[in-house]
Amino acid sequence: MSTIEERIKELEEEISKTEYNKATQHHIGRLKARIAFLKEQLEKRRSAKGGGKGYAVKKSGNATVGLVGFPSVGKSTILNKITDA
Repeated sequence: MSTIEERIKELEEEISKTEYNKATQHHIGRLKARIAFLKEQLEKRRSAKGGGKGYAVKKSGNATVGLVGFPSVGKSTILNKITDA
């Protein structure tokens, strides 16, 4: 059984070998959808293995943050909860 990476490579090779025309566009579209699905599975497997090494950022100076959103979605509420205002 081949790995996900090998299967993705096989599908990409098949796409590159297939001439694109009206008769083959549906087939190529299905191959591209399959590649997208396999890449999503691969990403899920990688993220499930663990976060790996983290990193830290030293706090210094002031920061400016903007809250953007539609009306009545809770921008002021979250700001008040975060700042204890």
